[in-house]
Amino acid sequence: MGSAISFRDGNRGFQAGNIHGPVTNTFQLPPGTSREDPRTPQAPTKRYQPSHPERPETPPCPSAVIPFGRDTDFIEREIFDQIQTRCAAPGSWAVLVASAASGKYRTRRPQRTTNIVFWVHASNAARFEQGYRDIADCIRISGRLNPKANIFKLVHDWLHGSKELWLLVLDNVDDARFLVENQASGQGQPANDSRTASRPLRTYLPSCERGSILITTRNKEAALALVEYRDIVSVEPMDKVQAHALFEKKLGVQGVKGVNGNVAELAAALEYMLLAIVQAAAYISQRAPGCSVARYLEEFKKSERKRSSLLTHDDSQLRRDWEAKNSIIVTWQISFEHIQQTRPSAADLLSLMSFFDRQGIPEALIRSRREHGDAQRSQRAYGDDDWDSDKDDTSQLSAGDDVFEYDVETLRNFCFISVDTNGASFEMHAPVQLATRIWLNANGKLKQWKQQFIGNLRAEFPTGQYENWAACQALFAHARSAVEQQPEGQSSLAE
Repeated sequence: MGSAISFRDGNRGFQAGNIHGPVTNTFQLPPGTSREDPRTPQAPTKRYQPSHPERPETPPCPSAVIPFGRDTDFIEREIFDQIQTRCAAPGSWAVLVASAASGKYRTRRPQRTTNIVFWVHASNAARFEQGYRDIADCIRISGRLNPKANIFKLVHDWLHGSKELWLLVLDNVDDARFLVENQASGQGQPANDSRTASRPLRTYLPSCERGSILITTRNKEAALALVEYRDIVSVEPMDKVQAHALFEKKLGVQGVKGVNGNVAELAAALEYMLLAIVQAAAYISQRAPGCSVARYLEEFKKSERKRSSLLTHDDSQLRRDWEAKNSIIVTWQISFEHIQQTRPSAADLLSLMSFFDRQGIPEALIRSRREHGDAQRSQRAYGDDDWDSDKDDTSQLSAGDDVFEYDVETLRNFCFISVDTNGASFEMHAPVQLATRIWLNANGKLKQWKQQFIGNLRAEFPTGQYENWAACQALFAHARSAVEQQPEGQSSLAE
């Protein structure tokens, strides 16, 4: 049995039940119309673009999305209680500032009722975007497969509206400019949307009651571009006990007699720097039994060249990002290059300081022969016409002071130098000085800065009269460094 049916726009058809035999279809147009007549009035038609909407996906169960496994060699430190407290606060932001010596890479997941943890490697805009895309894939955000989608907005909106508690970790934000400066289109944002293409990426880090953000960096200046000073947590270097415990765990020699003394001495020689300890332990373990702690220590003490070779060696480590350098020397040199590009005068100051004895570097020794050139550079930056001849000396001194203080602040932000309690002298880790000299040698500047060091020391060193003995004693360690760092030039040798 059949029945007539009608469709929209005056169309007609026929519906049949069970059909046994051939069927002939005949389509009749309404009276007065013709398909062939172009003048025939016809109802407007819509063109529908074929679409393939994404199938709804079931969101995953809350979990921790962290690219590293649990570290069984983890060393408990008091600072983690401070991190725990900060991350437990609703809507909190915190930044961990630590050098390779301090060990920001050995932090633990805060113990709170967080349901989801996202880890984003944020060393640059490309890695940051990839991290957001990984988050979108992990939680199956609808619309993420659209090539025109703003992936940053999709993740931001999902996090902002999430009913679950979450923690977002941004790792390795050593240069925050890509987060705070306006972005060109094409970096996860639609190229045809002028309203969003220039938004700083920082605006896609959500602030809401159900989420917390934890950032790690080696640069305090980068931290201050993202949070207030009160939200910064400085990770101090490991103490003697912690460094010794880490070394023994990495070597698997806890409680083994006959090695504790050598482990303690080597940890001290490495100045309790976490990455240097991990690097040394990996070197020894991979070459055992041919290489022991005692053998490594013996080789380390031989010469600067041998120390350079050992600390530059790059063995792979499973609990570090695939782009990260496992050599502490190479890790520091990446930061040196960043300072050279962004603050050349600070790189010059670091270069000069690398030749002094590591402790008690007087401010006068590193100011002399720098300020005149720095002041002239600052004067040229402002334009010669803006400087009154009567105020030249005062202005140059003021400009020199500003340049020097800013350079010191830059190096302190990277934890390359520290200021003495009296504020009149500076200190550096010996491995940082060694890394700087290796970097200078690779760039053909070692001889230049070695001569500058000799010249500064000669200009400040007093005569050997009795009344100058106290001053001579304060500079004696630096004079000994000068003997160990003899330049090749005849003029410097004469000095």
